[in-house]
Amino acid sequence: MPRSAPAGSPPSAYQRALRRLAGRDQSEAELRRALAGRGHSEEEIEEALARLRAQKYVDDDGYAERFARSRLANHGQGRRRIRQGLRQRGLPPEKVEAGLKAALEDVSEDEVLDTVARRYWSQHTRVEPARRLPRLWGFLLRRGFPAAQVRRRLQALWPRWSDALEGLDPAEPEDLP
Repeated sequence: MPRSAPAGSPPSAYQRALRRLAGRDQSEAELRRALAGRGHSEEEIEEALARLRAQKYVDDDGYAERFARSRLANHGQGRRRIRQGLRQRGLPPEKVEAGLKAALEDVSEDEVLDTVARRYWSQHTRVEPARRLPRLWGFLLRRGFPAAQVRRRLQALWPRWSDALEGLDPAEPEDLP
């Protein structure tokens, strides 16, 4: 098979997938959607993905772990938000959970939460602490951290104003660790 398509002919599914992977890591489902959207046949897409898997360019297990670790360590996101991001990228639930579990073994979610909370706290000094703490609680929930963990860490970080957290309850049931 030639390395590149002849001049004037459209790129193959494999070539398009390689170009996408050169930009950023992607899941099989993302590549499949993108290639189908460009008009490639299902057979051509499967051949391209099989070739990419054989060459280790596509690996959903590794992708889930790298994505989760990056979102935790570099983007300050919690497990719920990471789980949602992986699902949106088309990964099956078992791969999502395995990747998240592996990332949580390497990166402490408590430390990430503390870092994000301290940054928020220092950037919102104009708001009085009794009002700032409930706002911070909501901010951390939107970042994907479980409510029980947020409450526990905020009470540990700012025990003087922990009574400001009274009456705040999560809108959704808690995740299991």
